[in-house]
Amino acid sequence: MTFSLIICTYMRPLPLLKLLQSVAEQSLYPDEILIIDGSTNAETEVILDQNSFTHLKYFLVAKEFRGLTKQRNFGVKKVAGNTDVICFLDDDTVLTENYFEELLNTYIIYPEALGAGGYIIDEAKCKFVGSEYEPKVDEYFFDGYTRKDGSRFVLRKILGLDSDCPPGYSSLYSHGRSVGFLPPSNKIYQVEMLMGGVSSFKKKVFETMQFSTYFEGYGLYEDADFTLRVAKTGNLYLNSAAQLYHHHDVSGRPNQYLYGKMVVRNGWYVWRTKNPKPLLIHKLKWHSITLLLTLIRFSNIFTSTKRKEAFTEAVGRTVGWWSLLFSKPKIK
Repeated sequence: MTFSLIICTYMRPLPLLKLLQSVAEQSLYPDEILIIDGSTNAETEVILDQNSFTHLKYFLVAKEFRGLTKQRNFGVKKVAGNTDVICFLDDDTVLTENYFEELLNTYIIYPEALGAGGYIIDEAKCKFVGSEYEPKVDEYFFDGYTRKDGSRFVLRKILGLDSDCPPGYSSLYSHGRSVGFLPPSNKIYQVEMLMGGVSSFKKKVFETMQFSTYFEGYGLYEDADFTLRVAKTGNLYLNSAAQLYHHHDVSGRPNQYLYGKMVVRNGWYVWRTKNPKPLLIHKLKWHSITLLLTLIRFSNIFTSTKRKEAFTEAVGRTVGWWSLLFSKPKIK
């Protein structure tokens, strides 16, 4: 099985170098590594010239190809013709040494799989308690593991607004639990959503699909949109044995106001990707959860040390919600 690795990057030369150093230590090495750079300076190119990696190809894209989804589509077109699987990694991740070996093992166990995702271990804040455990209201329980739920999920449970789906699935009113809520059990779970920065897909998927360019720049929720569409045509899996770290580097991210606005508008787009003709009850639940999360973000002004960030993000969420009344995103 031949596989290519695409890393889309933007103004993060040092995190990218750390990732590539972890790739170099893999038990199974990519047949090619494509760096798709949208940076506005030469720092990434310089650091790659100073550090050599086998099978690496570097592309500095023009302005019209900048942005996560555009860079991914650009990279897919540059992949070698004999590639079986295309892997994607965020530029601020670091792999455990058998990441690719475990990830590609998913396609051996499940030959029909169209995609497989890795598992971010530094976000796995859960412990094994067994199948007979009775979780408290402030806990989330799945497959014998429990973890503390944040205030937003506790409130949603109390108000009857929690997701009615397992992790990695989107309910008909969206706002589901991501694959990050799956436990580090070393099992493989079937899902319908993967995190784009730790994902892989069979190359044939891209014969009929591409990442939506609606998600400009930072591309928040672009992965949910793409994998929901792929899941309508075949099976996706999360392999919790394919482990890596995600350091969430702050460079290259939008300001909190724009982020808050994207949370709502992009979230609406993904919801309608899953449920293009929602019933009234689904509409009420989606808007109720969106407004509840906005109120919680406003409350963080008083409960968090990052008061300015909480305020500007909450304002962005509010503006994003009101904007839906006048200008809804057009599903492409």
